[in-house]
Amino acid sequence: MTKQGRALAVARESGEARNWFFAFAFLFLISAVLSLLPTAGAAQQYNFNSITVEGNQRIESAAVVAYSGITTGKVVTGGELNSAYQRVLDSGLFETVELVPSGSRLVIKVLEYPTINEISFEGNARLKDDALEGLVESQSRRVLNPTTAERDAARITQAYAEQGRLAARVTPRIIRRSDNRADLVFEVFEGGVVEIERIGFVGNQVYSDRRLRRVLGTKQAGLLRAVFRQDTFVNDRIEFDRQVLRDFYLSRGYVDFRVTSVNAELSRERDGYFVTFNVEEGQQFKFGQITATSEVTGADPDEFLDAIKLKPGVTYSPIQVENAIARMENLALREGLDFVRVDPRITRNEADLELDVEFAIVKGPRIFIERIDIEGNTTTLDRVIRNRFRIVEGDPFNPREIRESAERIRALAYFETAEVNAREGSTPDQVIVDVDVVEQPTGSLAIGASYGTNQGIGIVLRFDERNFLGRGQALSFSGSLAAELNDYSFTFTEPAFLGRDLAAGISLRYQDYEPNDARFVNTTGEFRPTLAFPVSEFGRVTLNYALQNVDMTVETANAQPGSIIDAEAARGRVIKSSVGYAYRYDTRNGGLDPTRGVLVEFGQDFGGLGGDYTFVKTTAKAQAEMRVLNEEVLLRAVFEGGALHSPNSDSRIDDRFIVSARNIRGFEPFGVGPRERNASGTLDDALGGNYYAVARFEAEFPLGLPEEIGINGGVFYDVGSLWGLDTTSSSAGSVLYEDFSLRHVIGVSIFWDTAIGPLRFNFSKAIVKEDFDREQNFDFTISAQF
Repeated sequence: MTKQGRALAVARESGEARNWFFAFAFLFLISAVLSLLPTAGAAQQYNFNSITVEGNQRIESAAVVAYSGITTGKVVTGGELNSAYQRVLDSGLFETVELVPSGSRLVIKVLEYPTINEISFEGNARLKDDALEGLVESQSRRVLNPTTAERDAARITQAYAEQGRLAARVTPRIIRRSDNRADLVFEVFEGGVVEIERIGFVGNQVYSDRRLRRVLGTKQAGLLRAVFRQDTFVNDRIEFDRQVLRDFYLSRGYVDFRVTSVNAELSRERDGYFVTFNVEEGQQFKFGQITATSEVTGADPDEFLDAIKLKPGVTYSPIQVENAIARMENLALREGLDFVRVDPRITRNEADLELDVEFAIVKGPRIFIERIDIEGNTTTLDRVIRNRFRIVEGDPFNPREIRESAERIRALAYFETAEVNAREGSTPDQVIVDVDVVEQPTGSLAIGASYGTNQGIGIVLRFDERNFLGRGQALSFSGSLAAELNDYSFTFTEPAFLGRDLAAGISLRYQDYEPNDARFVNTTGEFRPTLAFPVSEFGRVTLNYALQNVDMTVETANAQPGSIIDAEAARGRVIKSSVGYAYRYDTRNGGLDPTRGVLVEFGQDFGGLGGDYTFVKTTAKAQAEMRVLNEEVLLRAVFEGGALHSPNSDSRIDDRFIVSARNIRGFEPFGVGPRERNASGTLDDALGGNYYAVARFEAEFPLGLPEEIGINGGVFYDVGSLWGLDTTSSSAGSVLYEDFSLRHVIGVSIFWDTAIGPLRFNFSKAIVKEDFDREQNFDFTISAQF
């Protein structure tokens, strides 16, 4: 390019730059000028000498002016006028609001919301009107607020969702009436229950899906779900089940177990959920070395170690560690050592899959209980809740004891929720224990039905009140009508007699017993006071007194002169007066879904204290059960027996033991034991026995059928005998089987857990029996409450 050309190009570029500069400067000048000019809204100002309100009927004009916030004689801008409009509208009293400036006068025009004349619900069946009324804020004779009505509809919808009716819809409708009134109607479409079609698990290796499903509070829809819709999807319950699963695995030594996620997928038809728990089980740990150390003067670690029951090699369980800590701290209290804490220090031994536990006995902070505050108990008296505490104001503070007290309060089953927390008191060395509870109904009225192969159909009516007048007392009435037995009873129990862990009770009973296969009828009236108290962690003793009036009769048409039964019935009414005791040791309900447990019962009654009959009656029972094969199979063994000693050899059949299918399966009631029989067979009386001994063994297991059917199988083997009489001679016939003679029975069972109650079918065969024993090869029972 020539020099001239380059010069022209430079000149051209310089000219363009100057043009851009002038354009930018012009725009900047215009913007600056505009920004300095006041807006129309800001420039507009008002000064009102008077304010009038139009359209209001119920709301005072002064109230409307107060809502607006505008006062006369003061300058008001347009923005402030808009704010005043919004304040009047936000009061929720008016459908429309208009602010009209007219010179020095401001006119506020309003249209009031109508007054609610009546609130009603339409379309609801599952939730009654009374329940829905408690959910809504809107009230009759109050101003109708559409925003409040919408919130009410949302609450009702949520209440249905908590029952598994996720498709429920609630629409508020307004029906205008005269005099600016309106009816508020909530139209409810309840929809169907969204049930859980399937619960599955991913990642579980040790326990099957079937076993884990038994642990959860959430259940799959059953076979009769079209009639009994119980297994609904509730999100809060799913979250609770996450913790339940963790507790289940922890109690079995899987300390690294965790639920990684829970997936809930709605089916294509939107009528069911598929819930999947994704889990990581980890390894199972056992207890390794168990040691104790002491940092407290006067606390011998060996003595404290002897107080616990942990053994190396046993499957690790946090519950057992907690129990060991409780025993150690209780020992410290008995030895007068205050503020002692036991700190479990756990060391993992990955190679041997063991957890070494060192219980460190340490001195805790000197903190005292300042007071215990109880709130939320509208019915239950404070003392009922305080009785669940083993500490009172002024005692040393023990966090573990507070946790246990909370569990004891929840175990009362008087409250929907019960929270126990500690907070700092008036000084740093004191704490206040807050107990917040929410009451729930404690009374129940049940109508029940039962059916037995021998007993036929039975009807039971029962009323129970667990918290009578808020005093923590139990009151119950029951009556049952069946083919063989009419039974009516009343019981009253004070569980904290004299403010201690003493259960004092009294019961009255009337019974009319007429066995189908016997010639006698027994009518019994009974009065029985009792006193029960704990003697160990799992043991309890009950003391009792019994006064009975027993009338035994034989109808003339059924009389067999000279027979033992007729001779006993001839004594007529007999008064029995006795005192007795019973000891019960039960570990079957310890922990979450325990894998094993033991029940031991032993009792004796001593008769003759002012009555017509002197006797000593002893009974004993031992039961053990455990789950095997990854807890899929339940094994149970039961041993029981009894002995009756009559010094005057004057026992009657109502005093002696009767063995039925509850003791030895495969035989009718009165089907085994001593019998009086003549050669012609016209006399065939079961007499009962002074002694009996029975052993029962059974296993219950899944059959591989779909779980929602609820059917399991079982096998059993029973062996036992009933023998011994005071009177063994008769002019009417011969007494058979008075001596000890074992009967052996084998059989299979079908268990069916249905929505109307548990059904059990027993098919049995006596492989060893006596000639005149009465077999029963099939037995069927059902019980239900509705």
